[in-house]
Amino acid sequence: MITLTTRLLLSLVLALLLIPTAHAADEVTLEVSAGDSAYENVVVEAALPAALANENHFELTQIDTGKSVSVQVDRHSGEPKLVWIMRGKLDANTVRRYHLTAAGKPSQPKQVSVTKDGKHLLVKVGDKPVFRYNHATVPSRDAKHPYYARSGYIHPLYNPSGQIVTDDFNPDHAHQHGIMLAWRKMTFDGRETNGWDQQAELGKVEHAQLEAFGGGPVFGYFKARLRHVDMTAPDGPTPVLDETWAVRVYAFDDAFKFDITSTQTCASAQPVSINKIHYGGMTIRGHADWHEHGNFDYLTSEGKSKADGNQTRPRWADLFGPLAGQTTGTLIMDHKDNFRFPQPVRLHPTMPYFCFTPASLESFTIEPGTPYISRYRFYVHDGELSAPTADRLWHQYSQSPKVQVAKSGL
Repeated sequence: MITLTTRLLLSLVLALLLIPTAHAADEVTLEVSAGDSAYENVVVEAALPAALANENHFELTQIDTGKSVSVQVDRHSGEPKLVWIMRGKLDANTVRRYHLTAAGKPSQPKQVSVTKDGKHLLVKVGDKPVFRYNHATVPSRDAKHPYYARSGYIHPLYNPSGQIVTDDFNPDHAHQHGIMLAWRKMTFDGRETNGWDQQAELGKVEHAQLEAFGGGPVFGYFKARLRHVDMTAPDGPTPVLDETWAVRVYAFDDAFKFDITSTQTCASAQPVSINKIHYGGMTIRGHADWHEHGNFDYLTSEGKSKADGNQTRPRWADLFGPLAGQTTGTLIMDHKDNFRFPQPVRLHPTMPYFCFTPASLESFTIEPGTPYISRYRFYVHDGELSAPTADRLWHQYSQSPKVQVAKSGL
């Protein structure tokens, strides 16, 4: 005969047996593998495990140290992804393991902020400004030439010391704006147009819509729609290309690191030809002082400079020069999956600007229904940047460490 006391004991035992199962059901073990290459302070991405797909907040713990690691979910770039920064060094052919559990509320403070002031998005890491994205039109500084007005670009860009490193509306080339993407020579519906040479008034590039933005403990982000417009169409200005910028800024404050993914699609049933020419594409215009004094230079993955780097095909290029007594620069990395990788670069020998320009090789066509996707990572640094460091940064961008679910309690 089972007594009341026995029943209570059995219930207690059953409850104790269920406790580990409930805990395991909330926990996933993630394993990061270096493979044949070492990694250092690298951004890690992993598909959100299906077992935790309905959760919004997480705790990530490095198993060997027991330390909590900031983690964030990206739900604005296709399938949801976990994103964190693996601090320190992971040697080649080694692994690092983490426990991932659901959290009831945000457990880490926001490190990257993205705020809107009505005309711009202002991005900061901690208290340090990183850049401003101009979604409202910035008027031309020359009232006689209003066609230089522009929206849908980044300026100013700052270095970690707080100095502005880009330029806008420089009198020698007022159509160059901070960080921008424009094609110099296009054909649409039998007409030549372009969004680069604003003075010609054949076309323009403009911001269309801000789709999303926000900050977090690991990255801040925004997603913006832009339009490439033909200004010569018989029925008035006509969209040629629709473009989306998906931008992610990471929680590094010793050097700023951010990604721009551009997706261009035909705005109509007509294809768009990007015609052969030696410049146009993802572009940066450097500080005005560098143009005035000519004291800037480039370093590329092929060891080239402004003397011999123009129209070469590097994996990365660094534009640098002195500001306030120290060297500073911006490294731009060409992703290995980009069209015509490694893309040719226009390294201007007397003006501090360069662009990745795939049309330098041959014309190409963006067809309806087939998006043209390009990816670039920017690294803004104080001090000189060595070639080995730039090589490591490019490798970590183009081939991030592999992540797999080693164990799941579900």
